[in-house]
Amino acid sequence: MGTLIKNGTVVNADGSKIADVLIDGEKIAKVGADLDPTGHILVDATGLLVMPGGIDVHTHLDMPFGGTVSADDYTTGTQAAAVGGTTMLIDFALQSQGHTMREALDTWHKKSDKKACVDFSLHMAVTDLGPGDGSQGLREMEEMVAEGISSFKLFMAYPGVLMIDDDLMFRVMQKAEKLNALCCIHAENGSAIDIVVAQMLAEGKTEPHYHALSRSPKAEAEATHRAIALADMAGASVYIVHLSNSYALDNLKFMQKRGAKALAETCTQYLVLSIDDQMPGKSWEEAKFVFTPPLREKWNQEPLWQALTDGSLTVVSTDHCPFRFADQKSLGRGNFSKIPNGGPGVENRLQIVWHYGVNAGRLTPEKFVDLCCTAPARIFGMEKQKGSIREGLDADILLWDPNAEYTISAATQHMATDYNMFEGWKVKGNAAKVFSRGELVVDNTTQPGKFLGATGRGRFVKREANAGGLS
Repeated sequence: MGTLIKNGTVVNADGSKIADVLIDGEKIAKVGADLDPTGHILVDATGLLVMPGGIDVHTHLDMPFGGTVSADDYTTGTQAAAVGGTTMLIDFALQSQGHTMREALDTWHKKSDKKACVDFSLHMAVTDLGPGDGSQGLREMEEMVAEGISSFKLFMAYPGVLMIDDDLMFRVMQKAEKLNALCCIHAENGSAIDIVVAQMLAEGKTEPHYHALSRSPKAEAEATHRAIALADMAGASVYIVHLSNSYALDNLKFMQKRGAKALAETCTQYLVLSIDDQMPGKSWEEAKFVFTPPLREKWNQEPLWQALTDGSLTVVSTDHCPFRFADQKSLGRGNFSKIPNGGPGVENRLQIVWHYGVNAGRLTPEKFVDLCCTAPARIFGMEKQKGSIREGLDADILLWDPNAEYTISAATQHMATDYNMFEGWKVKGNAAKVFSRGELVVDNTTQPGKFLGATGRGRFVKREANAGGLS
């Protein structure tokens, strides 16, 4: 006996059609018209869109940062993702300076063990190649790829904690090129930013608003150009994470037009929030919007939307790094540089992108699927397993109701924060049912907001090294 989804419209990145979808065990067994229902459990998808489950390639669960730990662990974070229609995450294992990548991997496997509720994978954040010529760390990169970790994160920000220099970055890029791996870059000029931060604090500029003003969009643009240029020299593929502004976008496009193997994502918050509206410099409440890169002026939003349609930007992620307002963001009262950087977003990504993208006429439903599901799977080496409604792929399936109206609120969310960045926003379009590897884990039509699966059912996904699909 399988599960047969009937009467829905199947939406893939390459087109839409009226079709039935048969789930057999954990896989999609067949996609076609008028499939025989005999012997199967029937799911009526009349009026619904049948889409692949969302894939968020940028989250930070149970992550130590800023003197505390991100509020969502692998249980609450993955359940929140599922309720919002996301069935796959790629989180970050952070190598501490002076320690090995293997130690970081073991630590993050322990964090996720028996806790993840949907499937997940990991990027490895590299901060140290070991003593001498770095050969130890470069060999570890080989080991990581062999274990299905085919992307490496490099920070150009946070000096003394996560930031690496150009020497280490270039050597990692050279090795990544040999391994067909992808380099993911946090592109900000951390050294210049730290000087500005110190100057502002010395002038008594301590409020949350100054976090955004201290991190110039030009510091992001410079680092974006430098990272892509170094990757181009090394022959490596590079993926710029959380690109937030038009200056950085211009540098990305400049290098793409000259043949650099460069991809980039933006995040939900940069498409719909702005320093103009959320952080005008009037209250401590603005600490809720302290994340890095910071919010930008509102005029940056439309170029980002346009880049999603023309292909310059290929993915929308969240950089979900949640901290509670009452007892975590408060660590930075009187000093904006001490406010833990990050915001909650994994539960509302699809709602926001659909409402402000598809409903507003900026995106087609097919482009929505590409940005939120298919391109993430292709770029990060999972397209043989996830990201499309195709026979043989995992039955990560989202039944989407384009007419469902929903009000976003911390009072009803599953993310473990005491606020929501989109509090009170009314959106149209929401998950109706969510299947993870063939199992119905969310049914918002009968049990709204409840995760129906078992804690710990999520599996680690080994990814192929495919250089972001650009090799």
